Amino acid sequence: MTPLRLALVAALVIALCSIGHGDPPLRTVPAPPEAKTTDAGAKAFITKHCLECHGGAKPKADIALDKLTADLSDKANRELWLAAIIQLKSGNMPPEKKPRPDPKDAGALQAWLDGRLEAAELDRRAKQGRATTRRLNRIEYENTVRDLLGIDVELKEMLPADSTANGFDTSGDAHHVSSFLIESYLEAADKALAFAIANNPKPPLVKKRLSLKDERYVKTTKESVFLHQDDALVMFSSSAWNSITVGQFYPPDRGKYRIRISAQAVQSDGKPVSFRVDAGPMLMGTKNHLVDYFDAPADKPKVFEFIDHFEARNHVRISPYGLATAQTVTKVGAEKYTGPGLAVQYVEVEGPLHDTWPPESHTRIFGDLPQGKAPVFNNRNRVEVTSKDPEADAAKLLRNFARRAFRRTVTEEEIKPYLTNVKKRLAEKYSFEAAVRVGLKAIMVSPEFLFLREKPGKLDDFALASRLSYFLWSTMPDETLLKLAEAGNLSQPDTLRAQVERMLKSPKAAQFTENFVGQWLGLRDIDFTFPDHRLYPEFDDALKVAMLKETHLFFDELLKNDLSIANIVASDFTFLNGRIAKHYGIPGVDGFAFRKVKLPPNSHRGGLLTMASVLKVTANGTNTSPVVRGAWVMDRILGKPPAPPPGGVPAVEPDIRGATTIRDQLAKHRSTPTCNACHAKIDPAGFALENFDVIGGWRENYRVIGGKAVVIDGRRMLYGEGKKIDPSDEMPGGEKFANIDELKQILVKDKDQLVRALAEKLVTYSTGAPPTGPDQAEIDAIVRKVRDTNYGLRTLVHEVVQSKLFQHK
Repeated sequence: MTPLRLALVAALVIALCSIGHGDPPLRTVPAPPEAKTTDAGAKAFITKHCLECHGGAKPKADIALDKLTADLSDKANRELWLAAIIQLKSGNMPPEKKPRPDPKDAGALQAWLDGRLEAAELDRRAKQGRATTRRLNRIEYENTVRDLLGIDVELKEMLPADSTANGFDTSGDAHHVSSFLIESYLEAADKALAFAIANNPKPPLVKKRLSLKDERYVKTTKESVFLHQDDALVMFSSSAWNSITVGQFYPPDRGKYRIRISAQAVQSDGKPVSFRVDAGPMLMGTKNHLVDYFDAPADKPKVFEFIDHFEARNHVRISPYGLATAQTVTKVGAEKYTGPGLAVQYVEVEGPLHDTWPPESHTRIFGDLPQGKAPVFNNRNRVEVTSKDPEADAAKLLRNFARRAFRRTVTEEEIKPYLTNVKKRLAEKYSFEAAVRVGLKAIMVSPEFLFLREKPGKLDDFALASRLSYFLWSTMPDETLLKLAEAGNLSQPDTLRAQVERMLKSPKAAQFTENFVGQWLGLRDIDFTFPDHRLYPEFDDALKVAMLKETHLFFDELLKNDLSIANIVASDFTFLNGRIAKHYGIPGVDGFAFRKVKLPPNSHRGGLLTMASVLKVTANGTNTSPVVRGAWVMDRILGKPPAPPPGGVPAVEPDIRGATTIRDQLAKHRSTPTCNACHAKIDPAGFALENFDVIGGWRENYRVIGGKAVVIDGRRMLYGEGKKIDPSDEMPGGEKFANIDELKQILVKDKDQLVRALAEKLVTYSTGAPPTGPDQAEIDAIVRKVRDTNYGLRTLVHEVVQSKLFQHK
């Protein structure tokens, strides 16, 4: 790192760390409303029940409760009080052999703490705001740079992974700043500006029609898995090594390319044959991405067209899905093989696609300023932007750029430091473009760009525009939002509703579904475990992709049509393609295209709880746990997260050999009163979901290693049939259920709680802070308004945006 760069990093770290994060929101522990005590009463309670072990010179476990004071604004003191209350509520303290406190006294202590916490929280909010100031997370940063510059470039992998707090990566409490992060921002800004600014002539348009028969791999392979026809190459194997990378497509320039693939199913009894297309470097250790799955028809060739971004020297790979193994085909040879195959007539490539040159990304920065020969000698074709009035043009460019980058109007005083930097470089004989780049880069690593700057109290219209845009689009406000903010009209209720409607109809709203749902339901962890191939040989990537898409499409449907939030627990429809329909045992759905499907009455599906995506992320690769799934339902769906387990209590590990069931193991665990207090609330929903395996398939019996033999299509599986599953249980309120269908009907009765739970998640995601005690009146108001419109999801989003919680820091 050069001395100049090192100094810049140090200065930026100081600047970013100086942004007032403040303390996180104060959390409360609900208590009976009639219970009351005083500061002296609280101190007396601790003295009577706690100080024998946690007082004096050597307190047990180094927890000194004699240091507690009534000052709840002190973070260390507050955390100690909360820890003590949690231990008291869980029944872990006082120890079993010690006298138990009177429940009324314990309730009074909780009420006292609630009051103190609320007072301290309101004082903190008056000074700092409800939410901690936060920076853009990695996804938001990449999206913002894309929309700021008009480029398609991956930047998030250049930045350190984001931490989460309260379940989301939009929380300032989880965001930290380091010299490594700032160095990463500098490198990302360099890369983005290099892609945005055009320093070379327009790349030539390449348009070619390619035949897979000319691929080197096809010509040299010794396996007889390909059939050469006059107009096509037929692929009979779905084995990974028989996929074909189109090496003839080797683009010298990055950009968007139009790809057309002509394909047809052969020998398939009139059924379509599916295939997947990937794009990327196609090298060991590199990251490729799925373009999509396609269904080739049997009656005639069909041309499949898509436009995708390619870096220079990237490729396209075609992989048939659901066909035979290479060994099956080679036994008889492709010439005699009678099974289904995929005939590919041609692959046509066209690009890079540019409507104008210089591209829009260039003109967004430099407008119509001319280009001339660059003052360098290592590339005779290089051109740079020139100016007849460098200082005036630089000031104009920086002002326009900063307005969009800072997401608000900017003053001349704010632009001055960046312009001074540019003038300094011009005096040092930098070219005009090189000097302006320095200013642009400084703007892109400034706190005003990287952070969402909000002042305590009601948000101004610019801060509101940013909060709204990052909530629904995960990116910067567009010109419409900025102009409304400049006019001071955005915060008007009718205007705000109209903008939410406009934004939800935009393709950018897909980011809301992906990022909110991905974290709310934990779907980002879909790859965290890989199912044991011995127990779940049917799992593959196509099923995983279908799992996620079902959930996203389902959420979109509720949002688009303002359907009842009760559907998240129990619905009579979902979205399926052939792959996941087969997994669910639902007939009549073929191919990879998704469609809305009315569920059969006996499907046991409907709602989020029984979707394969959710069932996979709430299990590991081998077994399921009622505790894990039950805790997930309590937290994500009911909004009642269970307390963490007491220290020293070992987790219950299911027996994959089937000697005993998880229910039997938990019965022993729940025989302890302190354990049963929580497990009686957690386990019921988990037991109801035990009929669903690790990958969300329905089961009546556990799959085990060993056990009764299982034969499918004449083939003996590596797994066996274990003990029968009992999904019945009783809710804490006494309501009994026999299976998941009956549990859903119990849960859906309390629609208000379902709305409350989701409203709290939406507020946490959109504002960066969870609702706490003082916010419950606002949450209650949101619930009432949503109840009056049949609990619609779109209505809920509107009411969250209209709330004081959303419109205040």
